[in-house]
Amino acid sequence: MRPTILAFAGSTRTESYNKRLIKIAVAGAQAAGAEVTLIDLRDFPLPLYDGDLEARDGLPANARKLKDLFLSHRGLLISAPEYNSSITAVLKNTIDWVSRPVPGEPPLAGFDGKVAALMSASPGALGGLRGLVHLRSILQNIKVIVLPDQVAVAKAGDAFKPDGSLKDPQQHAAVEGLGVKLAQLLSKLCA
Repeated sequence: MRPTILAFAGSTRTESYNKRLIKIAVAGAQAAGAEVTLIDLRDFPLPLYDGDLEARDGLPANARKLKDLFLSHRGLLISAPEYNSSITAVLKNTIDWVSRPVPGEPPLAGFDGKVAALMSASPGALGGLRGLVHLRSILQNIKVIVLPDQVAVAKAGDAFKPDGSLKDPQQHAAVEGLGVKLAQLLSKLCA
């Protein structure tokens, strides 16, 4: 059985560095035999999480679509931009909506037991490391197994070639390697 991985960047910006970065990790996961679904969070607009809205209307249609995607994949590849030393609002909002239980479903069904690999690209000197710390903490608290390896690409405005690959071959290999490691671990877990 091929491992299934849901991949996305925590950004809605069209020219997002993290959207470029996630494609490199996706290529690694696919080369290692995984079935990868790459999505753009821009295609799933959501209101800010509001318990009153949820109580009145239930999950918004796009939250249900996202939750179904999370439920149908075993692994997560996430490239997370850093905004003001943390994760983006769109990424946190996605996590909040997907975490909401529906009748007959166990708590955190979209996250419990998933395995994730994390990466970030940022124009700053730390490459998004501070945001990755927050994301790792959130995911681990909602029962996601997060791989210890991660990649943070600093000075992202100068890090990519026009074809979307990274100029630094070692860094490019490390990002691809995240996809490979996630696929390999999922293959072992699914065996």
